[in-house]
Amino acid sequence: MVVEIIMFNFIKYSKFYFIFSGVLILGSLCCLAMFGLNPNIEFTGGSIMEVEYKDARPSNDEIKGALSELELGDIMVQPSGESAMILRIKDISEEKHQEILSKLKETHELEEMRFESIGPVIGEELKQKTILIIILSLSAIIAYVTFAFRKVKSSIKSWQYGIATLFALGHDVLIPIGVFAVLGRYQGIEISIPVVVGLLTVLGYSVNDTVVVFDRVRENLIRIHSGSLEDIVNKSLNDTLSRSINTSLTTLFVLLAIFFFGGATLQYFALALIIGVVAGTYSSIFLASPILLAWLNYKKFRE
Repeated sequence: MVVEIIMFNFIKYSKFYFIFSGVLILGSLCCLAMFGLNPNIEFTGGSIMEVEYKDARPSNDEIKGALSELELGDIMVQPSGESAMILRIKDISEEKHQEILSKLKETHELEEMRFESIGPVIGEELKQKTILIIILSLSAIIAYVTFAFRKVKSSIKSWQYGIATLFALGHDVLIPIGVFAVLGRYQGIEISIPVVVGLLTVLGYSVNDTVVVFDRVRENLIRIHSGSLEDIVNKSLNDTLSRSINTSLTTLFVLLAIFFFGGATLQYFALALIIGVVAGTYSSIFLASPILLAWLNYKKFRE
């Protein structure tokens, strides 16, 4: 069987994909190193309080001055929306919570929108469990891909599919993390449990898209007995291109609706998924398979 004419030659421009992705990853790592992430009290412990003012919203300094005699330690005050304020303070009792409300109501009419309090022990436990979940998820994904492609008889080994998938997943997660590092620095957006869930969902979505491409590569390696490996991979990418784009677009339509109309609780969960889905679609088409070929070509060059 002869390989069909290729509509798009994806492999021809692999260097450009690698450079573009390298710039994005390097930028994300730099943002992460400079700004770090802004963890929610779910991870650090403490109390968060959001109030909405009925009249003019006071300045940050005015709020801190009004609460200074309560000995709350460091208070982080952040404007929210047009008339709300978010206060982050150390873990406090209900009695202290009511004292804060009373102080704030002395000078302005306001309504409390939410109050959450989490102890430092629980916050540290959540942080450790989150890291463990991420490590276990990545390990399970590599093991699954390696197992799924174990019977492929070609120059591409099953474990190489797993490692290529890991590189693509790293790209898909680092980019939204870099974006959240910037948003945390300049907009005060926090890394909360829903955001972490969104990032883990990105892993699942991205590996699904990548496995579909790899599975078509596997099928074509079995069916096609002539032509170079590059031609076979190009054909496989063209075969799955419309499926990848259509699936991503339908997913993005839903996520955009959640982002704009789903409320504040789901907004940043949706944002993490939107960035991750775009990055995952790009990596499954332009990164995963070219990484495999670049690896094989490098091994041949070394030999």
